[in-house]
Amino acid sequence: MEPASAAIATSDLCKRFGSFTAVKGVSFEVERGEVFGLLGPNGAGKTTLVRMLTTLLPPSSGEARVAGEDVKRHPGRVRSKIGVIPQLMTSDLDLTGWENIDIYGEFYGVGRRQRRERAERLLDMVGIRDRAQDLVATYSGGMRRRLEIARGLIHSPQVLFLDEPTIGLDPQSRLAVHDLLVKLRSETELTISLTTHYMDEAESLCDRIAIVDHGVIVALDTPQGLKASIKGSDRIELEVKGPIEQIVTMLQERPEIHDVKRAADDGHLSIRASDGAHALPHLISRIDEMGGEVTSINLHRISLEDVFIELTGRTLRDEPGQKVSLLVGAGMPQRRS
Repeated sequence: MEPASAAIATSDLCKRFGSFTAVKGVSFEVERGEVFGLLGPNGAGKTTLVRMLTTLLPPSSGEARVAGEDVKRHPGRVRSKIGVIPQLMTSDLDLTGWENIDIYGEFYGVGRRQRRERAERLLDMVGIRDRAQDLVATYSGGMRRRLEIARGLIHSPQVLFLDEPTIGLDPQSRLAVHDLLVKLRSETELTISLTTHYMDEAESLCDRIAIVDHGVIVALDTPQGLKASIKGSDRIELEVKGPIEQIVTMLQERPEIHDVKRAADDGHLSIRASDGAHALPHLISRIDEMGGEVTSINLHRISLEDVFIELTGRTLRDEPGQKVSLLVGAGMPQRRS
C-alpha cells in the first residue's frame, strides 16, 4: 500500500461481527481527484466498507488510510479531512439554507469570514443562493440534497463520501445533482467516493467502479473496462446476402467472435462478440471482400447492469422499507483523537 500518493488506500481490510465476516481482506487505492464508485447488492459489504473508511466502524484487521491518515490510529484527523453526505436528508428544516451551512462550518472551526466567503461560493455552485435565506422546510428534495452537498464542503474536505445521493429524487432533481457532481469533478481536485444503485449514475459519473459482493471486490475497473471484461457479451444481428456458408465459417474463425447462429431459411446471423462496436467495421469489410452484402445491422451493447448480473448473479434489489442510513453522522465534527 502506498498511502502517501492515494486519497484512499486499503490493504487486506477486514471487518468481522462475531463469526460473520462482512468485509474479507479488501485492498484497493483511489487516486486523488478520482470519482470512485461502489456497486453491490444489499448485504454485499459495501456499507460496512464505507463505515470503516469514515471511522464509524473500527476495522477488525488490515489497514486503511483516507486523505493520508490512518483510520484506526487517527480517526479524528480523518474526520477533519472528509465530508459525508448520507442517504437520509439531515439538513435542519427549521433553519435557513444559509444557517445550515454556517453552523456546520462553525462546528468544524472555520472562522466567520472564511465561512461567509465559502458559503457564498458554495451556494452559487449548487444554484440555490437566491433561496439561501429561506427555511429549508420550503425546499424541494433536490434543493435540500444540493444544500447538503454544499454543507459537506464548507470545511474544504479532501475526500467526499456520497451515499445514494439521488435516491428518491425526481428526474429533474437527479439531473441537477449529476450536473453538480460533474462540476465538482471538473473544477476541483476533490476525491469523491460514490455509493449508488443507479447504473446510469455510476457509468456517467465514475472514473472507476468497484463491484462488491460477499465482502470482496469481484471487479474493479473503468466502466468501459468492466464491460470489456465480459467476453462475447455484445450481440450483433446481421442480414447478409451472398455465400452464407463461407461467411459463417469466416466469422467463426475470428478471435473476437464467440458464437455465430444462423436462421435456418435466410441470411439472418446472430453473433456474440467482444467489443462489438470495434469489431463490426472489420466484419463488414471481410464480408464485402467475400462477395457478400450486409443489408441490415443491429448492435446490442452490453450494459453496466449486464456486467453486474454476470459478476454477482443477481440484480440490484430495492432497499428494505425501514432502512436507516448507516452513514448518518459520518463526517460530523467529533472530538479529535
